[in-house]
Amino acid sequence: MVNSPGPSGRRPAPTALPLANTLVRLYLVVVVCTLLALGVLTVVAPAQASAESWGHSLVVAVFAVLLPLRLRSARTGRRSAVRAVGLIAAVLLVVNVVEALLPGFVPAWMQVQMVLVAVLMAGVVGDIVRWALTHHA
Repeated sequence: MVNSPGPSGRRPAPTALPLANTLVRLYLVVVVCTLLALGVLTVVAPAQASAESWGHSLVVAVFAVLLPLRLRSARTGRRSAVRAVGLIAAVLLVVNVVEALLPGFVPAWMQVQMVLVAVLMAGVVGDIVRWALTHHA
C-alpha cells in the first residue's frame, strides 16, 4: 500500500504533482512514437518526414529527457524544481502551438502531434499552478 508505514514506522511523504507526473509520462510516449513514426516515414514517405519535422522532434526529445529529471526533484516539493518544470512545460506549450499554426511548416500529422503535446503541457502547467496556489509561503 502506498500510505502504509515504511520500515522506520513513518508514513512516506505525499508525492507532489501526481497529474503532472502522468502527463509527462504520456508526453514521453508521444515523443518516442513520433520519433519512430519519423523513422518509418523517412523510408516509406519521405515527404511526410521533412527536415523541419526532424528538427522539431529532436528538440522536443531533448526536453523529453530534461523534463522528467526536473520533475523527479519537483515531486519532492522543491520550489526551484517545480518552477523549472512549469517553465519547461510553458515553453513547450507555446512553441508547439506557434509551430502547429505555421502553414506548411510540418505535415498535417505532425501538427496534430504538436497540438497533443501542447494539451499535455497545458495540463502540466495547470498542475504546477494548482500546486503553487496550495503551497504558497
